[in-house]
Amino acid sequence: MATERLSPLDLAFWRIESADHPMHLGALAVFSAAPRGGSGAAEHAAELLAARCASVPGLRRRIRDVLLPVGAAAWTPDPGFDPARHVFLVRTDCADPHAAAGPLMARPLDRELPPWEAHVLAGPDPDSFAVLFKFHHALADGLGALALAATLFDEGPALRTPARPVPEQRAAGSALRRLPGALAARVQDVGQALEIGAAVARAGLPLGVPAALTADPDGPGARTVAGLALDLDEVNLVRKAAGGTVNDVLISVVAGALRRWLEERGDPAPAGPGPRALIPVSRRGRPGAGGGNRLSGYLLRLPLAERDPLLRLDRVRAAMDRNKDAGPARGAGAVALLADHVHPLGHRLGGPLVAQAARLLFDILVTSVPLPGLTFSLGGSRVREVYPFAPLARGQSLAVAVSTYKGTVHYGLVADAAAVPDLAVLAGALRAELDALVREVS
Repeated sequence: MATERLSPLDLAFWRIESADHPMHLGALAVFSAAPRGGSGAAEHAAELLAARCASVPGLRRRIRDVLLPVGAAAWTPDPGFDPARHVFLVRTDCADPHAAAGPLMARPLDRELPPWEAHVLAGPDPDSFAVLFKFHHALADGLGALALAATLFDEGPALRTPARPVPEQRAAGSALRRLPGALAARVQDVGQALEIGAAVARAGLPLGVPAALTADPDGPGARTVAGLALDLDEVNLVRKAAGGTVNDVLISVVAGALRRWLEERGDPAPAGPGPRALIPVSRRGRPGAGGGNRLSGYLLRLPLAERDPLLRLDRVRAAMDRNKDAGPARGAGAVALLADHVHPLGHRLGGPLVAQAARLLFDILVTSVPLPGLTFSLGGSRVREVYPFAPLARGQSLAVAVSTYKGTVHYGLVADAAAVPDLAVLAGALRAELDALVREVS
């Protein structure tokens, strides 16, 4: 049976994973339970997920190494696919599903199986339950994971799963005719790689980064997660008054919350240009982008030393404008594009080194996962909140993901449990920062 090789970036995400630093994305969907007789809503949801996942081809595939090219890996069907090894019903006494999600996010996916899981969290409230979805980053980026999860929900307006690129069929003898163009493209690729490498060097070393944003790279890998919901209307109020985009405001809220959090901890006042935030950028809209992971990124300094909330927003907006003017294929944030220039064997041998070097590239991940204006449901139970979670890089203490759903902004925070025992305080600081911005523009 034909196999499909992992793309260079997918392969990179697969190779840099370790037991203490798993590379899966997460999404915690909180449901309002539909009235049911007999089995509860959570039990019914687990039954539906187990029944539906078997009919989704993308969820039945696992990753296997291949002989050639050396170091490569490919997607192959799992002949023994068993939904019971992917869908789990978890009974918990915690009213807040985030408390149960933390230990689950710390647990790596089984690399011998299709790399995804769904944990149905049945708490003490019979009128509510949650589902934690976990998808390996090699399987999909945020948009791709959303499309896969949507195939398991009730029928409704469909999300089109991004198609993976189809290999081009070339006629015999066409190689010679393509040679000049291929050489030019290769020279252009080398030039792009050198430009990105130079930009990474110019971005500077992690100097002056608050100690709270670092973690023991050899620590036990325990995770804690938190979520916060904010009113999108308030975000738009700030955007309309101060300028910029919704994303600019959301990033600025993160910067201000970090400053407030550090002050409450009694840490030294932030100084210098600030920690480097990696802002992933989807490249799916580009012609021929195809499926899988299609990511680049922007790198910007979070202005934690700035005391004024509106001036912080202005500096974030200006930095994002500079990144957008340069484009997602240039600059230090485009480091993900370098994966295309590495031989598969380089990914296999160099993956652990790349994972250890994350702190040399950026200090905190701040990613946005756009959700469509649809209402999702499962067995008649409606999704009312969606908190995205990003993987935590080695040596870093915090990753921030944000999405908007049904007029609400949802921040999902993933932290190293030892380095950030007060994650709830940071979540509260996000609320305080948006309140401050609203006061400034009202």
